[in-house]
Amino acid sequence: MQAHGKGPVSVIFNLVRLIGAAVAAGVLMAAIALPAVGGAGYSVKGATDALNLKPEDLQEPPLPEVTEIRDAKNKVIAKFYYQNRESVPLSKVAPIMREAIIAIEDFRFYQHGALDLEGTLRAAMKNFQQGGVSQGGSSITQQYVKQVLLNKAETDEERQAALAPTVPRKLNELRYALAVEEKYTKDQILERYLNIAYFGASAYGIQAASKRFFDKPASELNLEQAATLAGAVQNPNATDPNLGKKYRAALLMRRNTVLDRMAELKKITPEQAEEAKAKKLVFKDIPIPGGCEQSDYPYFCLYVQQEILNDKQFGKSQKARREFLNRGGLTIKTTLDTKMQKAADQAIKKWVHASDKPVAAQALVEPGTGAIKAMAASRKFGSSKKKNESNYNLVADVAHGGGAGFQAGSTFKVFTLTTALKEGMKFGDGIASGATFRANGYGDFKNCKGQGVGDPGWDVHNSSESSGGFKTLQTGTWGSVNTFFLKLQQKVGLCDVVKTAKDMGIQRADGQKLREVETFTLGVNEMDPVTVASSYATLAARGQYCAPMAITQITDRDGKATTFKPTCKQVLEEEVADAVNHILSGVFTKGTMSGVGGIGRDAAGKTGTTDGSMTAWFAGYTPDLASAVSLGDPRGSATHPLRGVTIGGTTYGEVFGATISGQIWKATMLKALSGIDPSSFVSPDMGRFGGCSTGCAPKPPKDKTPDGGPFSPDNPPDPRDPANRNTPDNRPPGQGEAGPGGDDTPATPAVPLVHRTT
Repeated sequence: MQAHGKGPVSVIFNLVRLIGAAVAAGVLMAAIALPAVGGAGYSVKGATDALNLKPEDLQEPPLPEVTEIRDAKNKVIAKFYYQNRESVPLSKVAPIMREAIIAIEDFRFYQHGALDLEGTLRAAMKNFQQGGVSQGGSSITQQYVKQVLLNKAETDEERQAALAPTVPRKLNELRYALAVEEKYTKDQILERYLNIAYFGASAYGIQAASKRFFDKPASELNLEQAATLAGAVQNPNATDPNLGKKYRAALLMRRNTVLDRMAELKKITPEQAEEAKAKKLVFKDIPIPGGCEQSDYPYFCLYVQQEILNDKQFGKSQKARREFLNRGGLTIKTTLDTKMQKAADQAIKKWVHASDKPVAAQALVEPGTGAIKAMAASRKFGSSKKKNESNYNLVADVAHGGGAGFQAGSTFKVFTLTTALKEGMKFGDGIASGATFRANGYGDFKNCKGQGVGDPGWDVHNSSESSGGFKTLQTGTWGSVNTFFLKLQQKVGLCDVVKTAKDMGIQRADGQKLREVETFTLGVNEMDPVTVASSYATLAARGQYCAPMAITQITDRDGKATTFKPTCKQVLEEEVADAVNHILSGVFTKGTMSGVGGIGRDAAGKTGTTDGSMTAWFAGYTPDLASAVSLGDPRGSATHPLRGVTIGGTTYGEVFGATISGQIWKATMLKALSGIDPSSFVSPDMGRFGGCSTGCAPKPPKDKTPDGGPFSPDNPPDPRDPANRNTPDNRPPGQGEAGPGGDDTPATPAVPLVHRTT
């Protein structure tokens, strides 16, 4: 609420009412009769002595300022604020604005001290004569004090006390005003007043008001615009142009009153006043900046917001951190690359519509830094169910405003593969696996507490009963064979696989502990795209895991900058990462992405489809950029699987990792990396990883491999050749895990983690 002439009665009028008009008038008349003291501010000493007023220091906490979030190129992408304010020095306020505000609020501002005795007495006597409050006597200094006290108030009780029309409150206000007048020059007081004043339409301070009303800075205000804003401060809630025609009419009357007053004081000519009054009221209603919902990059904005709210270095409590964000006047520079963001947005829009029930979400992360370059989703951020909007972060985990995520499916097989290479296996080493897998006992798999978690009561199977046979690390990965990976996980140890995943940054989207179960390698844990992309970026960075980061620098209102650097750790040997990259590169040419194809530069990745196509993923990377795409139905993947669904205007009988997610990934990477010179993976150490050791394939019959085809284990058939489409490691182009040996993993904790024999 803004202090104004017709607001709470002045101290003198309160004295008139409470202790008698004669006594109060006598004190004032005696004060006025005293000799002038120092010219301007005459009789102040006499009056303050009579009223027993002494200066009292006013605590002036920093005003709430707008916090700006900027992209990597320093362009503003979002704003947060408690009050929409942007403080400016008086030199950046148009002189006509200063004239207008002084004319209507306190025309003797530069002549009197903290207490304008002449103005106060005139108002007090007129109010007393009329038996009401028709005039106020508060100086600009007193109004500034009131606004400081109001801004300091944290409770409704404190706010009411700051506005209470009582003698003690007015006397305290005057004591503070005396101290303010001693502490600052008149120009400094006026500057503070203009920056703290509320002008209506959610605009605090002259700069925010000028932009909100007229789409221009305060330095460019003209006469009628200045008069409009000067008129608004008296009672901004009654003249708020954002509230409708009635309020705009009231503001127009106030504007004209200001113009008349300026002419009366000879600040402008009568002709100038009439010319300005003839003009229509202007209110451009420029949208109020701020909030992630209004940002073009809402999911990234949410992530940044939660980074601040979660970090105790920005405040000991959640409340303190929120105030730091909303009141701090910060400039937060981030990692967002708008070119890459646009690439992700366009790719998702092409394949998944905002109105679709299933949701696609994607994160792009820079290897070697963890910098999040983009966060995109098919649904708009908002609270409208009718518009199919999302009110949480679809791309991130719960800690960053996200949901529970989706099970990651066969993207988790990468951690088993990595563990096998860490423990000495070679590209040609393999395991004979059948069409189904059943643990012999609980002890076949042990979690990191040493507890048996094998499940001998359930069968896990592949997508085809003919997919059994001997699989190497390469062919098993390219075909994404479930039974092979369960045997491989059994061989290297479940706990070792879990540790590898954790080292590479894997944690559940809901913040709970990872489920260390038999089917861990099949991706039964719920994930978010940021986490999966950051994990895969470890391989692109040759074994260096970097925690996801979105903020690179925070500059406070005083210009002090704090820089944030990547948090990285070498978690894999470089040679092991090179070996994994070598195998995963084959996914594009010999595996489940062969129907989609690569991107014309070194790339590696892994599809992931859960049991019954409940969710579908693709995670992949180049040496320069990693990305993960998830696709699932937020209503529940178990009850709303990706079967018989229409997505992006196309109806699918069943959706796999390469069907949509892989296509989105490819389209995104092609545009995101355009203009960036291709980097190459480091060739694997064939002396260490080439050939086979103890897990060599058994000798096949003449001209036959153990898989039954005229191909070596390390040189599977080309899936694009129709003659080869019935081979165990193959499936029709573009079908992802549809064919033999494909993904077939559980989708939610509510369904069995392994499969019954059917």
